[in-house]
Amino acid sequence: MNNTIDRRKFLSRAGLTLAIAATPSSFQVLAMGQDTSSELFSPGPWLQITPDNRVTVLLCKTEMGQGIHTAIPMIVADELGADWDQVETEMAPVEAEFADPVHHMHATFGSQSIRHLYLPLRKLGAAGREILIQAAAGKWNVAVGECEAALGKVQHKSSGRSFSYGELVEAAANLPVPENPTLKQRSERTLMGTPIARIDIPAKVQGEAKFGLDTFIPGMLYGVVARPPAYGAKLTSYDEQAAMKVDGVHHVVEFDRGIGICAETLDAAWKGREALNSKWDGGVEPQLSTASMDEFLAYSLDQPGLEARNDEGVPKALREAKTTVQADYFLPYLSHAIMEPMNAAAHVQADRTEVWSPNQSQTGVQQAAARITGMKPEQIEVHTPYLGGGYGGRGAVEGVQEAVTLSKATGKPIKVIWKREEDIQYEAYRPGYGHRIEASLDEAGKVTAWFHRVAGSIVHGRGPGPRVDSGAVGGLRDLQYSVPNIKVDYIWVNKPIPVRPWRNPSGSHNGFTVESFMDELAHAANQDPVEFRLKHLEHDPRGHHVVELAAEKAGWDKPLTRGQGRGIATFFSHGSYVSEVAEISVDKNTGVIQVHRVVCVVDCGPVINPNTLEAQMSGALTMGLSAALMEKVQFANGGVKTANYSDYPLLRMSQAPEVEVHMVDSDHEIGGGGEPSLPPIAPAVANALFAITGVRIRRLPMTPESVKAALASV
Repeated sequence: MNNTIDRRKFLSRAGLTLAIAATPSSFQVLAMGQDTSSELFSPGPWLQITPDNRVTVLLCKTEMGQGIHTAIPMIVADELGADWDQVETEMAPVEAEFADPVHHMHATFGSQSIRHLYLPLRKLGAAGREILIQAAAGKWNVAVGECEAALGKVQHKSSGRSFSYGELVEAAANLPVPENPTLKQRSERTLMGTPIARIDIPAKVQGEAKFGLDTFIPGMLYGVVARPPAYGAKLTSYDEQAAMKVDGVHHVVEFDRGIGICAETLDAAWKGREALNSKWDGGVEPQLSTASMDEFLAYSLDQPGLEARNDEGVPKALREAKTTVQADYFLPYLSHAIMEPMNAAAHVQADRTEVWSPNQSQTGVQQAAARITGMKPEQIEVHTPYLGGGYGGRGAVEGVQEAVTLSKATGKPIKVIWKREEDIQYEAYRPGYGHRIEASLDEAGKVTAWFHRVAGSIVHGRGPGPRVDSGAVGGLRDLQYSVPNIKVDYIWVNKPIPVRPWRNPSGSHNGFTVESFMDELAHAANQDPVEFRLKHLEHDPRGHHVVELAAEKAGWDKPLTRGQGRGIATFFSHGSYVSEVAEISVDKNTGVIQVHRVVCVVDCGPVINPNTLEAQMSGALTMGLSAALMEKVQFANGGVKTANYSDYPLLRMSQAPEVEVHMVDSDHEIGGGGEPSLPPIAPAVANALFAITGVRIRRLPMTPESVKAALASV
């Protein structure tokens, strides 16, 4: 199901083959082999039907547990009228014509897989259906309107005669392809909107699924790397001879990322690395620590910033307001904490390179390998096994760079595996952020101005200096609530700590700050938090509805068990509206927060697979809750102190709440499902804590120690 096929093998198959292409204004269906003009750039996922009735959908998207290798073929199969039992998927070659038709690359991020492919794939399936019906009508010499397609067959309605799709592909392959086929109405769909079991689950449950760590290449060596303990540290000495004396060690390779050890076994490679006894200097910022970073983020909020939005009425509204509220919020650096540590395998040969990488960006893998080998991208073949988690962290190519470099240097296939400690200490993190918000209220309790400063950067090291970072200001300069005057300043944080996207890059921090502050404003206005939000969402019917529905489903007006409290939060991201109500209790002696129940309402437009959407809503909010209560990367001596799950705790099953997911299935533009439920959970819990204790938590994580200290201060 996840094997990558090469283009020549794919094109050699007999049958009906269709593609989708992006034009500047629309998606257009093409026949494989058709001469395409320059405006038909980047044909995307292809559909093939073969004489043996096999329907194959090629994928440019990675399956990392989110269920898209089920949802994507569901869309095609439904419009095509295929028999679901005859539908298969394969990873497409990493070539331009198979890429995402919007981004024009092979990559999986930003809850964009279904959003980018929904309409193109519907048109692809519908075109196939119309061609097959036309082919059958021609064979019977009847009108097209007398025929219908369903369950992999075209039937002549009056006579009951039928052809299987496989029997029609030869005739269909010679027919012109409709560029804008008629899509099915909602009432005509048989797959989309129904709970379909994920096709990747059986192999995973039975231990048959292949992940990156399951890659084995004949004649390969294992590679590990000795890396600097501090950021920017330079190598001062190492003992190559001692490493080479370790039984099984074949090569020692010094390169820009450290010193590579290549050995017959992983254990020998680890022992060789230890024998190196590598020494390093103190790095570029030896005094960097958790405390220094916390202080720097607070300091940054007082520094000049770049304007992300500046409505001219903000100063006047703040100056003349009856009531103003101000608060600072801080969020830590976060690890992706992926279950499957970083790994990659590579075999650099004379005229081609193969790479095996559990990665979210096949295009990034291909480009990295091309840079190192000097080969052309088309000489780099990328294999994508299943991923043991992603969350943005699998977009990194460091493991690929190491495997390709060591393979090129040794002439051997190399499989690089990071230990858990390496995976946490040498990855790129969700940035830490500092926020300062000031807002004004009129006599009716409506927000008249919102001034937001945010310090933190996900673009560090990716450009020629400071610029407004969309990952920092997303959801701020386009604030969901109706506020007439908004000003947003962005302060660039330039530190040696590597950063990269983490699940819901903007919402993971802006959801907490905006929704915590909305509760503070509601309190200042002496209004109920739900009613306060609804008043500021009157312009947004969908946003208004999810808040209203979440409050209703949670029983917002009903009493809770003694000692428990409720909090609400909502956030719009990735084209989806999500509102959550958290019910919690807190042990005032220990500071331990227990989240008992979370009610989650989502409106993402059309629902493809309710099973998958419910799982993604539950999974993302659970990940957000883990970060809210316990996750923080610790720094010391110029590098990372945190090393394993023992000092980077994650939410356990015994700590997970009961989760109810309610879906608003609509015909609005389709939104994402993998990330939008994460932002509301942290503020919902913090707001619930305030409801029962009167304590505001403005710094994450809400550890027992910090909660206990906050309780003692009131």
